[in-house]
Amino acid sequence: MTTAVIVGAGPNGLTAAAVLARAGLEVTVVERLDGIGGAAASATAFDDQATIDLGAAGHPFGATSPAFRALKLEQHGLEWVHAASPMAHPLPGGRAAILHRDAEQTARELGVDRDAWLRLHAPATEHPYATAASILSPLIRVPDDPLLLARIGLRGALPANLLARTIFRSGAAQALFAGSATHATLPLGAPLTSAFGVAFGGVGHATGWPFAKGGSQAIPDALARVAQAAGARIETGVEITDLRQLDGADLVLLDVTPRQLLGLAGDRLPRRYARRMADWHYGPAVSKLDLLLDGPIPWEDERVAGAGTVHVGGTLREIVEAESAVARRQMPERPFVLLTQPTAADPGRAPSGKHVVWAYAHVPNAWPGDASDAIEAQIARFAPGFRERILDRRSTPPAALERWNPNLVGGSIGGGSLAGTQQLMRPRPFKPYRVPIDGQFYLCSSSAPPGGGVHGMSGWHAAHAALKELRAG
Repeated sequence: MTTAVIVGAGPNGLTAAAVLARAGLEVTVVERLDGIGGAAASATAFDDQATIDLGAAGHPFGATSPAFRALKLEQHGLEWVHAASPMAHPLPGGRAAILHRDAEQTARELGVDRDAWLRLHAPATEHPYATAASILSPLIRVPDDPLLLARIGLRGALPANLLARTIFRSGAAQALFAGSATHATLPLGAPLTSAFGVAFGGVGHATGWPFAKGGSQAIPDALARVAQAAGARIETGVEITDLRQLDGADLVLLDVTPRQLLGLAGDRLPRRYARRMADWHYGPAVSKLDLLLDGPIPWEDERVAGAGTVHVGGTLREIVEAESAVARRQMPERPFVLLTQPTAADPGRAPSGKHVVWAYAHVPNAWPGDASDAIEAQIARFAPGFRERILDRRSTPPAALERWNPNLVGGSIGGGSLAGTQQLMRPRPFKPYRVPIDGQFYLCSSSAPPGGGVHGMSGWHAAHAALKELRAG
């Protein structure tokens, strides 16, 4: 029987394991930590009072992921839960823009920008699953739905700052769009950032930005059950330090980033590929803060308390300035803060009456500080009295994130920046998953297409690429 070893038990590694095990291979997953999940793990915190997500929290493309849908994770214990609205964006002056699971309601509340908002988001709103399939694939390929990709791409190719200022007249619409575009973790003057705004907003209208009930850990746990049901074995507490440890396997899939690949492969990599790995750019980082509150955040606009995700960045101009500073490796005074309110959708994560808040600020890669104070100050701008509700804090600056998970190099959560050629070449334009050394080695991490996020698609594509080559001889 053909044997396969997966290094790393994050969502991508476990997705790859499930695909290969279902194809009849003898699969073993090895994980250096004592538990599975990678950057989608959860844990109890605050004296075991609450469940927090150690990495990712909200999952805009979780429910629409082609991999997760094909593996039917809901039949293996995963339950998606939703807050009253997917996302909110507080604005100066006490009001907020709200992304609803109803495009018409969202647009109506934006007033003069109603029609522009609906036209821009229509492709993703009307076809959320096809949109997910299109954008969660390598860019250099023959698209499954070229017409849909073209509809998104015509405006999505533009910088978000330019598009927002061109088609929207209100500050509310501009800021709401910019917050979604900022998920690219790029300056909003960069090409293709508008595609993130369109896709995140449109999919949010149609399918929401859900949480995994009980914590993000439920996602890798469900993936593990799928893989194990097909015969895969998962071994934790096993660290691989050299690819020669895996020479007996027919296939090896690596849920690691280029930095770890260089360490594992040594001088086995061809010089050109090794240079590409050594020059890999990891992009901005995050500084994370978890909070336990004695009640919901007292937002000036009370509707924000019902949002699963909150973009705390103020106006379009403020967001542009903050993200540009981070790209210049400068720490902004008012960073963009991505905040989730898990207990708005999943109250069982905290004791009755208490709330969990998960937040991070965009900061320069390997920034040596802790942005907790800046995060709290940003929240307090739009929620006076917020600090008085804090019962406990747990900060995780960039260095601590990397110590916990070496894939988060310098605190970067996306497996590598999308700037420049890295959006097209992750890590190379053709056969992106194949590691060009003797044997069958593949990269299945977020450093391969389509990039970061808890959707399993890098593992899905890598596993199918491996199977295709295996069947070809």
